[in-house]
Amino acid sequence: MKKWLSGVRMLVAGEYGLVIEFDPEISPAINRRVQQLAGLLNSSLLPGVIEVVPTYRTVMVYYDPLVIARQELSGVISQMLCKMNPQSSLPTESKTVYVPVCYGGVLGPDLEHVARYTRLTAAEVIDIHTATSYLVYMLGFTPGFPYLGGLAEQLAMPRQEKPRAKVPAGSVGIGGSQTGLYPVESPGEWWLIGRTPVKAFNPKNSRPFLFSPGDYLQFYAITVEEYFAIRREVAAGTYIPRICQGSESDE
Repeated sequence: MKKWLSGVRMLVAGEYGLVIEFDPEISPAINRRVQQLAGLLNSSLLPGVIEVVPTYRTVMVYYDPLVIARQELSGVISQMLCKMNPQSSLPTESKTVYVPVCYGGVLGPDLEHVARYTRLTAAEVIDIHTATSYLVYMLGFTPGFPYLGGLAEQLAMPRQEKPRAKVPAGSVGIGGSQTGLYPVESPGEWWLIGRTPVKAFNPKNSRPFLFSPGDYLQFYAITVEEYFAIRREVAAGTYIPRICQGSESDE
C-alpha cells in the first residue's frame, strides 16, 4: 500500500453519505488529493452516486443505497485511491480566473482600517493583496463562496466581532488568515477592502459558478470608472472574464 494512504479514513455519514478524510492538515498538497479523488468520482459516472462534494481535506459522497451498497462504494473508492498519484500537478481543467476589484472608498469601506491594523498604507495593502494567486480550496457558506488559501501573513487580522447583516454581492474581504469574495448578498464578518463588478454566481448560466475548487483567483485593481464600465458590460451580458488554464505560476 502506498505510504500516504495510511492517513486516509472512510467515515459513515448517515444512510446516504460517505466521507473520505485525508491527513488532518490544510495544505495545497492535501487539497490536491481531494480534487483528484473528486475528479475521478465525477468522471466515473458511478451508478448510485448522487453528488460529490470536495472540501479542504475531505470528500463527501452522497449516494443512493438502493442502487449501490456502502461496501461496494467503499471498494470502488479504495481502488481509485490506489491509482492516484499525490505528486501529480493540478488537474488539467484547473484554471486561473482574474477578478477585477475596485479597492477602498464606498466599495471597500474597511480598507483604511485594515491598513491601520496591519501598519501598512492602503496602497501597500492593495499591492500585497493583488500579488498572490489564491487557491480555491472549496466552495461553501453561500452559492459560489470561495474558501481561498495563500493570504500573506501581513494582511491577516481578526474577524469583526459584530457581523454585518448585509454584505453586498461582489464584496472582497479579509477575515482571519483568509481572503475571499461574497458572490451574493449575505451576512458577513470579514473586513471589506473592495468590490468586484463580476458575478461569481449566476444561476441563469449553464455553469453557474465562475470558478471551481482547485482553480486559482488572481485579483487585480481597477478604478471606480472601470468598475462601473465592467458592471454595465456584465448587465448587458457582453463581459468576458479573463481565464487562463493552470495556475499563474505554471506560465
